[in-house]
Amino acid sequence: MKKLICIAFLGLSVLGFSQATNKPKEERKGDNTLLVKTDHAELEAKKKAAEEKAKLPKPYNPKADAEADIKKLVAQAKKEGKNIMIQAGGNWCIWCLRFNNFVQSTPELKEIVDKNYLYYHLNFSPDNKNEKVFAQYDNPGEKFGYPVFIILDKNGRMIKVQQSDVFEDGKGYSKDKVKEFFNTWKPKA
Repeated sequence: MKKLICIAFLGLSVLGFSQATNKPKEERKGDNTLLVKTDHAELEAKKKAAEEKAKLPKPYNPKADAEADIKKLVAQAKKEGKNIMIQAGGNWCIWCLRFNNFVQSTPELKEIVDKNYLYYHLNFSPDNKNEKVFAQYDNPGEKFGYPVFIILDKNGRMIKVQQSDVFEDGKGYSKDKVKEFFNTWKPKA
């Protein structure tokens, strides 16, 4: 029975492959050209993304002791009456780097952040997955991808987890949406 199934499978495979190659040369040439164009466009897009990534600041530190850093931030937040904005991601993540650069280079957003938050870049990478720290916040990167934002109040209690795709606008971020997010979760007076 197994031999019969194998023979039938091989016969159907030969028939299937022969159908694809029975096209006139002109039609097959068009198929190959389309594949080359797609591959070329994809390679060009990857090249541009790599060039962009190389130019952006790298705020994530895989060697940092995130647990100790966040404890220090909580103590500082209590003194200053600020919330803590944790941007989780890594230097490998183009969207993480874009968001960081967007906030740092947009004066209106930077002012809101500096006035209301202590900002921390929580690393997630093969070098340091910070599993213990992420577990404290219910592993939001696994649910939403990166970057993901975790907001803590001045006492270190998690008050909001936010995925980043809602802020995206083309290959960047919407200033109005990011501004609204920062203003919504700043400390209450």
